[in-house]
Amino acid sequence: MILPLPPGDFQAYLFDCDGTIADSMPLHYTAWCQALDEWGCEFPEDLFYAWGGRPVADIIDTLNERHGLAMPVDAVARRREELYQQLLPTLTAVPGVLRHIHDAHRRVPFAVVSGSTRESVTASLTALGLLDKFDVLVCAGDYARGKPDPEAFLLAARLLGVPPRSCLVFEDADLGIQAATAAGMASVRIPEPRRR
Repeated sequence: MILPLPPGDFQAYLFDCDGTIADSMPLHYTAWCQALDEWGCEFPEDLFYAWGGRPVADIIDTLNERHGLAMPVDAVARRREELYQQLLPTLTAVPGVLRHIHDAHRRVPFAVVSGSTRESVTASLTALGLLDKFDVLVCAGDYARGKPDPEAFLLAARLLGVPPRSCLVFEDADLGIQAATAAGMASVRIPEPRRR
């Protein structure tokens, strides 16, 4: 898979993690289903992909509202993370994105901008042998408003010392593309696994 980049002289690359660097969305979906099944909660796959980029706590809160449940957010989040960690040995990178990481490493600074926890992002990048390639990690808890709000991308640009207009975002989710656009950044859309 060749990912064409938009024209421009970009001074930084900002990557979402799950579904963008790490081909982890199928693993995350499995972990979500197993964790939610313990509470009798369904999470359709199309909804899971539509909500890509949302923080875990927001997803659990919204599922509670939709299904009239009272799942404890912290407990479900911990269980989902535990189940995901068990699946990490099978994790692979998204080939087209991996190629851009290798080609541009040390030429431009990199940041990860994710709705996942720092623990989850660090575990994924470590499993892929890529953690040391990233100068900055912006994860859930580092910002107040999740994607599609541009806050997380703007924070990453500020931490890298690069103007937003000079950043290129790699994203797989609609909410992430919307956030990049709102931040004034160009973006590259990563197709979801079933469309690659």
